Amino acid sequence: MKRLLFSGAALLAASLLATAQRPMNAPRGGKAISDELIGIFFEDISSAADGGLYAELLQNGSFEYSPVERDGWGAGTAWRQARPGHSLGNMQVRMDRPLNDNNPTYMRLHAERVREFYDYKGWRGYGLQNDGFDGISVKAGAGYNFSVFLRNIGQAKQVRVALVQPGHRGQEPVLLAETMLNVSDTQWKKYEAVLTPTQDCKNAVLQVLMLTTGDMDIDELSLMPQDTFKGHGLRKDLAQTLADLQPKFMRFPGGCVVHGGGDGFWNTYRWKTTIGPREQRRHLKNTWGYHQSMGLGYYEYFQFCEDLGMQPVPILPCGVSCQGTNGGWGMWPQQAQDVCPMSEIDEWAQDALDLIEWANGDPATSKWAKMRADQGHPKPFNLKYLGLGNEEKITPEFNERFKYIYNKVREKYPDIIIVGTAGPGSHADNPDFQAGWKLAEELQMPILDEHYYEQRDYFLSKRQYDSYPRDRKTKVYLGEYAAKDKKLIDALAEGLYLLHVERNGDVVCMTSYAPLFARKNATNWNPDLIYFDNERPFLTCSYYVQQMFGQSSGQYYYGDCVTFEGDAPGVEQPQVDVHYGQSVVLNTKTRKLYVKLVNAGAEAKTANINLSRFSLKKMATKTVLSGKADDENNFDRQPIAPQKEQVKAKKKFTVDLQPYTMMMLEYQL
Repeated sequence: MKRLLFSGAALLAASLLATAQRPMNAPRGGKAISDELIGIFFEDISSAADGGLYAELLQNGSFEYSPVERDGWGAGTAWRQARPGHSLGNMQVRMDRPLNDNNPTYMRLHAERVREFYDYKGWRGYGLQNDGFDGISVKAGAGYNFSVFLRNIGQAKQVRVALVQPGHRGQEPVLLAETMLNVSDTQWKKYEAVLTPTQDCKNAVLQVLMLTTGDMDIDELSLMPQDTFKGHGLRKDLAQTLADLQPKFMRFPGGCVVHGGGDGFWNTYRWKTTIGPREQRRHLKNTWGYHQSMGLGYYEYFQFCEDLGMQPVPILPCGVSCQGTNGGWGMWPQQAQDVCPMSEIDEWAQDALDLIEWANGDPATSKWAKMRADQGHPKPFNLKYLGLGNEEKITPEFNERFKYIYNKVREKYPDIIIVGTAGPGSHADNPDFQAGWKLAEELQMPILDEHYYEQRDYFLSKRQYDSYPRDRKTKVYLGEYAAKDKKLIDALAEGLYLLHVERNGDVVCMTSYAPLFARKNATNWNPDLIYFDNERPFLTCSYYVQQMFGQSSGQYYYGDCVTFEGDAPGVEQPQVDVHYGQSVVLNTKTRKLYVKLVNAGAEAKTANINLSRFSLKKMATKTVLSGKADDENNFDRQPIAPQKEQVKAKKKFTVDLQPYTMMMLEYQL
């Protein structure tokens, strides 16, 4: 009898689960909207990749840093000479007979003496020490994969690799982990080992020490945690913060990074040099004044999109440089817009065609698809979107080159959805914005990318998408936007604006806040969505607003389920200059209904909610983000975080919305 009862309960649970997952028809009154409204935009700005999302713990592991990137930088940046036991030697930067042509710089170590004066607890040898990015943070018992390319000269060498906690104020250093390498090959050879620290340390260093006198060449050092996000080389906690946003797509790799900033075509980001073995990828000066190792390259971007169930939205340059708005951004004074000759434009067009083939092609028939398969992904990535250009000035030269590449892609891959650019400032009176929309309408472009960073008052009051033409073929992608501060009131202003975007989800198909990441003590731009140091991420108020919108995607918008007391009947919020609003979104795929309310004002508001047309389950989840207008999450304090609770589901009820509050109610249907 008990077995029968158990079986019946299991069948009932399975039936309820199946019902919850079975798609449903939308009740009357809903407007079809995009269910890809909330995504993320990743650009390597503020050390978001190296020293950030890319989990590599060593800095300048290939000795490719250069004064071209930053005054005072060179091959030895982030390295120092290590000679415990008063060992003697020297090092020399070399470029003859390199490991490969893409990364020609390496270091030659010469150990003259490795044993004299004393040999205290094994502290001897001559070599190099790397401090990582403001220190190397390691955990006791965790595994760290070390690798290096070495080339021996002369007699065989014994090499000691150690993780060490440096000694301070007369204290001896602490050995955390070590391994020994025997090096005899006279050609470049890769050596690998696992280092397992015996204790936690926030400021460890890595030492590579020759214990045998003589010469040895060294290049491409790496120290990676074994525990990365889904085993794919990304820092686990930072990747998880993105997964928790539940984004529907990711735009990458920029941003101004796409076309080399103000440095010229030599520094343009070319996707083909970012795939394959990491030691063979071509490093690049970062637009924002530092270095890109390309350890986080196109393969990792696409893989991460697959891991999170996001659509990849790669952005390619189209033969036109970033003009820097004649120095108006304060980055590249008087930088003009350069263009490649039309006699060379086929190379840029071919990059776009080859990327589609690399992402979607058959390894049996395509050399580019075979490269993808050889790297570990035989199945296609199913690329759907492709962006061309980023914030270029919409000149006749740009139009000519964009049209050429656009038509080449459309001709060969008509199913690929192309995203264009509306120029550097998406405002109605901006000539580039006007020219960008003119070109989009001429080509019947599927999507146009708009960007704007504004003070909070813009997001509190601007509602331009209400008046966008409904019969226009081109949809809007709001690819970069943010209020220019990171207080709670700014986040709520962005939330209020996103309610307006949801209401216009038939015109706007995608949005992504920018910038995404910023490293402590290495920040190029403020505000950002997520700040971090070596130990943890710090989530802003805007992050939590984005998270609620990301968690509540759907295919239908209902504007008549919520009314605020004092408003005229039938008035949908948010309206211009009204600092409160609502949105009701239905996801027919997951059978979930979301009610979002935002009050960015100083007075409480009362909302009357009527969900009679929906069949609700008994309980609902209520999420509330609330505080004072000037509250701010930062490295020192994190006062703002959403609070969740289970509440009884009602079809008709009243909600008192406190000042400076966002609330979301989630129902299962």
